[in-house]
Amino acid sequence: MSDELGTLYRDVIVDHGNHPRNHRALGDEAVSAEGINPLCGDEITVYLRLDGDRIAEATFESQSCAISTASASLMTEALIGKTRSEALDLFDDVRSMLTCTTPIVDETSRIGKLRALSGVSAYPTRVKCATLPWHTFREALDADRCATISAESTK
Repeated sequence: MSDELGTLYRDVIVDHGNHPRNHRALGDEAVSAEGINPLCGDEITVYLRLDGDRIAEATFESQSCAISTASASLMTEALIGKTRSEALDLFDDVRSMLTCTTPIVDETSRIGKLRALSGVSAYPTRVKCATLPWHTFREALDADRCATISAESTK
């Protein structure tokens, strides 16, 4: 990675860490999940409001480090408007980018601004900070799916 590109990515992380987007709870119509990283004490709650199969809103609340906060902020921006399937594909791309020795993400992928998180992969102890919001998002999406299945089975 060039120094100029590294600086740009670092600036994105700092901006989202200091000024997180979508950092708030959602009302009763939202599904949510809580995530905790016991190694560093990061805590996050991810809220999703779905409109059919599409994520209409994604927000979070956290007591977490700058990396986890920036990851959650970038994540919520990226998820809004995505279908469940598109969001899960994005989850896989980000997880691959952060945890795989040879990530499946390429320059033409849908990852966009989330590439700013790629430098975290060089610091194994920080990878859990960056992935915590994503795993928590996945749990919230699963909670919505389970609630939908349960509601349909009682009809």
